[in-house]
Amino acid sequence: MKETLIKWAVIAFAALLCMALGFGIAWKWQANSYTAQLDTQKSNFQADLTKIAAAAAEQARTAVEHQQQAEQALADLDAKSSKEKADALAQNDALRAAVAAGTRRLRIAGTCTSHPSGSDVPQTADSASLGDGSSIELDPASGQHVLDIRAGAISDQAKLKALQAYVTNVCLK
Repeated sequence: MKETLIKWAVIAFAALLCMALGFGIAWKWQANSYTAQLDTQKSNFQADLTKIAAAAAEQARTAVEHQQQAEQALADLDAKSSKEKADALAQNDALRAAVAAGTRRLRIAGTCTSHPSGSDVPQTADSASLGDGSSIELDPASGQHVLDIRAGAISDQAKLKALQAYVTNVCLK
């Protein structure tokens, strides 16, 4: 009986040893499998991060290029509109100097299409009227005021033209 008990103890010990050895091998195999999966996931994650970083860098580079192009277009438009405005104002200043010097006179031509009473002007103008298609010559002070108004109009038109060019050539591109 003692022999049988020892025999069964050895068999049980061998079975436990085989089970422990199988458990250890399975544990090691699973650990290696999980490690391989984690390594694959890490490399995929790193590849995705690299792609995202490259795409972001490309977008940033493209945005900087567009910004530089817009800034250059704006600078070109500004230079062009500033030159046009300066030329027009210089011409106005030359006219102002000529009027002030008396070498040129400022006249306003006009036609009369209706009478202040609301009726049409008769075809035969009486001798006291200016008639149709007359011109009025302004004194030098009034001429300077008209040229001041003209300078403001030139400036405003230049601003509007520059703004329209900015919207068309910079904002809409």
